[in-house]
Amino acid sequence: MPAYFIVQSTITDEAQYQKYVQSVVPLITKFGGKLGARGAKVEVLEGQHDQRQVVMFEFPDIKAIEGFWNSPDYVPIKKLRQGIATMNIWAFPGV
Repeated sequence: MPAYFIVQSTITDEAQYQKYVQSVVPLITKFGGKLGARGAKVEVLEGQHDQRQVVMFEFPDIKAIEGFWNSPDYVPIKKLRQGIATMNIWAFPGV
């Protein structure tokens, strides 16, 4: 069953953040993740959206997301975004 990894972010240093992106995307791919949406305009049908950037990846299953997130390879990559981005990150299985 597919699973989804959603990131909503506020970025304060775009150049440094791009270094993070260039490092993290290959690791996400290694765990079977593929980009589903990036920078798309969110159409609010009901409620509110705070206009922060949203990125979505689809993984083969929730275990693949957990493998990526808990990977020792992610530790140094994650440090690239410390202090330059505030994020909300969600993971959930599909149906």
